[in-house]
Amino acid sequence: MIRLAWQNLSVVQPGILYRSSHPTPGHLTAWTRRLGLRSIINLRGARACGSDALSRDTAKRLGLAHYDMGLESRGAPHRDRILRLTEIYQTMATPALIHCKSGADRAGLAAGIFVLLQGGTAAKALRQLALWPYGHISASSTGILDAFFRLYAATAEGKTPFLDWVRTEYGEHALKRDFRTHGLANFINDNLLRRE
Repeated sequence: MIRLAWQNLSVVQPGILYRSSHPTPGHLTAWTRRLGLRSIINLRGARACGSDALSRDTAKRLGLAHYDMGLESRGAPHRDRILRLTEIYQTMATPALIHCKSGADRAGLAAGIFVLLQGGTAAKALRQLALWPYGHISASSTGILDAFFRLYAATAEGKTPFLDWVRTEYGEHALKRDFRTHGLANFINDNLLRRE
């Protein structure tokens, strides 16, 4: 019910990229008219559920290019998925909308990656993973996404371009091994908010 009232729609780069929770057909139609959307990127990946079928059908009806780009919210970002998302960003028709279930975690990761690809800083990318206004809880297991950007900032920013770092230096297993969460934050994220 919360996601019906609060779609978490935000601007990543005006006229180029927007982010949200999983849009209803009505919201996607209204946003396409208002923002001129041409592409939609589903960060949940293809799913056998009603919300996926409805948004896929609405995108087809509206003439939007539809991409399935499943990202993880509780694991270290996979190198191959970052590179595939980069390819989508480089070839998609804009303006585009990225969405996950709640618009807080995977949408924040994908938006932060976009920021870095556009020459932004890791600090600016991290702002895409904020409690306010997005609802991201960094103390929970989804905080590994924050740790990903912090790792780049600590080890390579200013020395190695982001994509080169991803291709040659980034170690997702080490990031996962070194990351720690907090039980209460996980309970809130997983049980109360029922995030994926």
